[in-house]
Amino acid sequence: MADQKSVVIVNSELCTMCALCVDHCPFGAAIIDEDKNTAFINDMCTVCGSCVDICPVSAIEITAKVGQSGRVNIADYHGVWAFAEQRKGVVQKVAYELINEGRKLADTLGEELCAVLLGSGMDEAAEDLLHYGVDKVYYVDDPLFENFQDDPMVSAITHLCQEYKPAVLLTGATHIGRSFIPQVAVTLQTGLTADCTGLAIDDTGTHLMQTRPAFGGNIMATIRCFNHRPQLATVRPKVFKMAERRAQKSGQVIKLSLPSNGATVCRTKFLKSIEEVGETINIAEADIIVSGGRGLQDPKNFTMIESLAKALGGAVGASRAAVDSGWISYAHQVGQTGKTVSPKLYIACGISGQIQHRVGMQGSDVILAINKDPNAPIFDFATFGIVGDIFEIVPALTKRFSKN
Repeated sequence: MADQKSVVIVNSELCTMCALCVDHCPFGAAIIDEDKNTAFINDMCTVCGSCVDICPVSAIEITAKVGQSGRVNIADYHGVWAFAEQRKGVVQKVAYELINEGRKLADTLGEELCAVLLGSGMDEAAEDLLHYGVDKVYYVDDPLFENFQDDPMVSAITHLCQEYKPAVLLTGATHIGRSFIPQVAVTLQTGLTADCTGLAIDDTGTHLMQTRPAFGGNIMATIRCFNHRPQLATVRPKVFKMAERRAQKSGQVIKLSLPSNGATVCRTKFLKSIEEVGETINIAEADIIVSGGRGLQDPKNFTMIESLAKALGGAVGASRAAVDSGWISYAHQVGQTGKTVSPKLYIACGISGQIQHRVGMQGSDVILAINKDPNAPIFDFATFGIVGDIFEIVPALTKRFSKN
């Protein structure tokens, strides 16, 4: 069944390039195309109609575009893409996690694995990605991508997807990924599954099975996108292992430029980046994490957790209950609504171990649980468990490790 979508079009024969539409568009969707001598409405348009009202020669109108219910020919889409997120010119670890998992998906499909890098002056980083098992790196080099801004990134990724038609595009569930990829999904009229913890190809060898926690983490839902492409998914950092760097590189870097039809439009201006400063290591990068929960009873008792973390050279984590109580900042929260971590050692102090917390730390190599309740759920999946009073056990551990 065909459907109709309202779009804004410009009659180039009537347009005088007065630029009133550019000045009055609240979304930066109207631009002047010097090559074609006309105004142009890009994908940022929300069909608000402000340009139609302001045009002095009635060159702009809203019309209905007939589609096919948003469906595409999925046979035209091939390959798995991993978005190589970068910050300050450094490719982030989550990119290598996506590449590792993307390699498995691509091999199952018998298709290419490609990395997508948007940056400025990152030629060496683009070449280095070839050491991690990707077949191609699509690299867009532009000063707009030196710092993260939604508009140019959305336009660039949308353009690349329309041009090269990947079957799957994976991004990290970071603040960058969560910000721009939903806009890409809307523009491409395709589906998006957020915060995936499992990825696989179904028995037909066609569709991506995207598994994520649902209903507060009480069940795991597997989602498929049957009629739309590309299949978009965000993946939490630390859920999958990182790809290993190989001595020899293979594949090729394809260096691209932004198209001139509005992809360079940016409605915001980057001012500065403010780094969060703390006394302990970032939990997302830590090899050892000591976390406290409601069992601490009082916010002042987090000093006990901090002391043990310091003695071990680790970071301080927390359960949602502790964060919601205002005992510690959200930056320390581990769990479904916090950060996903996978340290070598995770020590849970006074944390019951509900599923919402478990999904955020179950990838840890070793889990040590300390709780006075012998029936606490955390003992069901902990590597080691100590049933006892955390106010006696934690200080004793701190004293012991401080000697070393």
